Amino acid sequence: MRIRKRRLYFTFGVLSSLIIFLHILGSDIALYGREAEWQSTSLPFIHSQSEGPTFARNRPPEAQSQAPSTSNADDSKKFGWEDLPIRHPVASQIPLPTGKPLKLPKIQYDFKAEDRKAKVVRLRRQSEVKKTFCRCWSSYKQNAWKMDELAPITGRGTESFGGWGATLIDSLDTLWIMEMNDEFEEAVATAAEVDFGPLSPLSDVINVFETNIRLLGGLLSAYDLSDDERLLEKAKEVGNMLYVAFDTPNRMLMTKWRPIPAATGKEQTASESVISAEIGSLSMEFTRLSQITGDGKWFDAIQRITNVFAEQQDQTQLPGMWPVVLNARDMNFTMGSMFTLGAMADSLYEYFPKMYALLGGQLPVYKKLYEGSIKAASESIFFRPMVPGNADILISGEVRTDVKPPELFPHGEHLSCFAGRMLALGGKLFDRGEHIEYGKKLTDGCVWVYKACPLGIMPESFQMLPCADPHDCTWNRDTWESAIFKKSGNWISDLDSAEAQETIANMHIPEGFTSIPDRRYILRPEAIESVFILYRITGDREYQDIAWDMFEAIEKNTKTILGNAGIASVITKEGEDVQLEDRMESFWLAETLKYFYLVFSEVDVISLDDWVSNTEAHPFRRPK
Repeated sequence: MRIRKRRLYFTFGVLSSLIIFLHILGSDIALYGREAEWQSTSLPFIHSQSEGPTFARNRPPEAQSQAPSTSNADDSKKFGWEDLPIRHPVASQIPLPTGKPLKLPKIQYDFKAEDRKAKVVRLRRQSEVKKTFCRCWSSYKQNAWKMDELAPITGRGTESFGGWGATLIDSLDTLWIMEMNDEFEEAVATAAEVDFGPLSPLSDVINVFETNIRLLGGLLSAYDLSDDERLLEKAKEVGNMLYVAFDTPNRMLMTKWRPIPAATGKEQTASESVISAEIGSLSMEFTRLSQITGDGKWFDAIQRITNVFAEQQDQTQLPGMWPVVLNARDMNFTMGSMFTLGAMADSLYEYFPKMYALLGGQLPVYKKLYEGSIKAASESIFFRPMVPGNADILISGEVRTDVKPPELFPHGEHLSCFAGRMLALGGKLFDRGEHIEYGKKLTDGCVWVYKACPLGIMPESFQMLPCADPHDCTWNRDTWESAIFKKSGNWISDLDSAEAQETIANMHIPEGFTSIPDRRYILRPEAIESVFILYRITGDREYQDIAWDMFEAIEKNTKTILGNAGIASVITKEGEDVQLEDRMESFWLAETLKYFYLVFSEVDVISLDDWVSNTEAHPFRRPK
């Protein structure tokens, strides 16, 4: 149910109107499961709300048309987050750099003219990617329009990110890039009506990070591409909402944020336990919003957090990097013993070189943050695995410092595959040739994992055996078998060779892996993201062939009538059916298919010298 201001006959009187409004307001709070204390709370500044896709969780598609309209009779009385009094104003705002951008090194390869045969192949491949996108988009429109995600097997609409239409907004720039003009116009018109008031989300607690990268990032990118003012107005609305999550005594972000207490003036305090990626990955979106609007408050908000990272970079248990979990309440970013570029940390590091580019090189702190973290990662996190064929590749693992000496855990993740593109981009921006080589080897490592799995698709997580000497790493099957049995708690000495091989075969572990803890594939984009960036940076057209092999494997194994679905296990036996999971994340349309499409686009489409993308693949225009 959504709140709206109904047109009432004058004879009902003002008193009747007020009673009806308060009744609906109370029922909405109860419906969404808010705590009892908020059910009787008067929300200041709330008069009416515009239409938004705030359908009940998992409401069947046929019920959507029955949802009441919430069009405004008077938009001037709409709730505005920017109207809330600030409890903890900043004494002095950190200024947004507005000087002349530096002339940064060229990033994208100087491509030569394409021959006719190569162009025919490229355009055919691009067309196949677009067909997949169109199938998914059409199904989303028909079955889950305005909802966060489409369930691609059952056809249900689901609400995973507050009920604000995550797939709708996340896909705006993909629609523009694919030149789907009519669909873009329809989506923009719908997105312009989404309500971001305090009663609109379908969850008491909002994940600020996800809202920022998918919704604010999606709106800003689509505006940068199209100059449609409706998108900028909506981006400011989201930005004003998220800005309230910074209104704490020390101006540290509440990463898990409650809109209703904030709207009613309750005191907010940052948590003693926050994920580093969630508090450290709003810098691109907030900075771009400040650049476009000229209002520096968003840049100030996020730069205060960046400065804490910079001040404490060399004080952690792995100097140069930060632990996965931080204390925002005490502003202590040093305590913690797990360090990784993977889950819960990834985009923190990813944004350092990107922010340098987005600010035109005017803030050297981002170069310092990038170079210090990559020095630590290259010395401690990256490892060369022992694999059949002796490929010279790298995998990004994790380090734990709660043991002495600190220990490398050779735990790889699909999520970590972004590191290849990060190193390649940073290597070009800062003229660090060795970083480009790291980027190639990390990307090659992810491609190797794709090819080594039975379906030609990489799992969510896996473990491998690090080479004792990265410069002399020859495949040894006996050593690999011993590592597998040690990992499983057994000892290969208890078995003869035939028994050992049969046991390993029954475990379904491909050669080169020692275990595969999470065998799913959830339509992730990180590997194709790095393949795309390496192609654009090196000009090596082999990356296009790699991308096509990846796309064919994913499409073959995830395609449903209604879209594409995640895979329960990419490690299957011959003849075994692939088990699908009924979820199609918004990033499938926003990121994965966008990167596949761009690999086969003309090279001036989203040129790396003109655009820099956030962690949700939303390109922002670089200053010149």
